[in-house]
Amino acid sequence: MKKITLSAVAVLTLLPNCLSAEGFTLFSDAKFNGEIRPRYENVSIEDSTKKDADAFTVRATLGLETKLLGTDGLSMRIDGTTVQSIGSENYNSSTNGQSAYEIVKDPETTRFSQGYLQYKLGKTTLKAGRQIINLDNERFIGSVDWRQMMQSFDAAVISDSTVTNLTLTGAYVWGIKGITDLPASETDSIVLNGSYKINDMLKVSAYDYILSSLHDTMGLALTGNVPLSITKIEYRAEYAHQGDASRDTDGGIVNAQADATYYNLDVLANINGLLVGGGYEVLSGSSGSDGKTAFSTPLATLHKFNGWADKFLTTPTGGLCDASATLGYTAPGLGKAMIVYHDFETDKAMAGKSDLGTEWDLLYTNAIPGIKGLSGLAKAAYYQGGDVALNTKDVTKLWLQLGYKF
Repeated sequence: MKKITLSAVAVLTLLPNCLSAEGFTLFSDAKFNGEIRPRYENVSIEDSTKKDADAFTVRATLGLETKLLGTDGLSMRIDGTTVQSIGSENYNSSTNGQSAYEIVKDPETTRFSQGYLQYKLGKTTLKAGRQIINLDNERFIGSVDWRQMMQSFDAAVISDSTVTNLTLTGAYVWGIKGITDLPASETDSIVLNGSYKINDMLKVSAYDYILSSLHDTMGLALTGNVPLSITKIEYRAEYAHQGDASRDTDGGIVNAQADATYYNLDVLANINGLLVGGGYEVLSGSSGSDGKTAFSTPLATLHKFNGWADKFLTTPTGGLCDASATLGYTAPGLGKAMIVYHDFETDKAMAGKSDLGTEWDLLYTNAIPGIKGLSGLAKAAYYQGGDVALNTKDVTKLWLQLGYKF
């Protein structure tokens, strides 16, 4: 299957030169893009019966975008992506049978990560097929690009920016292809998102994410930049409510119940390159007898939120309160360095306990001089466990990564 997929991508790169005749052009103005991303990841968990994971993996993507039929606005894009392990697989990818090791969810897999038709008319764009969808800050809908294989959506998406400063996006999603090689999950979901930029200091975004057999989530976010004499302050203030699912997937949960809330406030100041910020995010939970549910964001790029140790990819039953502080520096040529501290608690006590632990996250990334498109990254997460069940053990994760885009 791997060879077939990569061969198909190779054939497609030749098509723009082959399928043309006098007076007729099937493909034209072909543009190619690609990425190679090798990575080392180490995972160690305190008092674990598993061996520490040492994962050497590489992601390679080859993409083609081309106009179709000589028609203005009509085009096609197709990306082939493969993830392969380098050397011994001393990690549990969830599919490689190495259960003696800790999990690094980067299984070997090859697929068409994108394959869609696109039509543009003025400032309206329609895409149909497998595609990457990233909305807002990816807290609810994202491509999970941190993992080596990205998350794709089988969907029809329409976006429009005809009205100045107003952007509207609507999507019907019938399949979700996650980061592993499992078959695409069937769904019958609708995604609605709109934003209006009043000025640089205020953009208002509203959304309704109708995930079939899961829940409906409606929310409002305010974002912007506030310039001051010595600094620029970026902020995000957001509230969302999660209610019963209004749509069902064939074979899925019928009339899925949900009752949860979300709110978040993030502030980051840039003082001549010095980064200082803080945030407080709450995903509400349940006491077990109050009829509430834990707020969830199953289609998000979850690694970006609540600590890079990925302890809270699933919201605890009692919910999650994440108070964070950020200190860093960024400058041309010097790259970006950050340290982030998290203090985690439940929204509602679980068995009389609420301490979900703390975490320190460290990051340094920079472009590597001399080669356009080449960058490097070093990253670490140190999670210290709390007293709530399943969250008591310390976790350490380390990453070293190169990325080359062309």
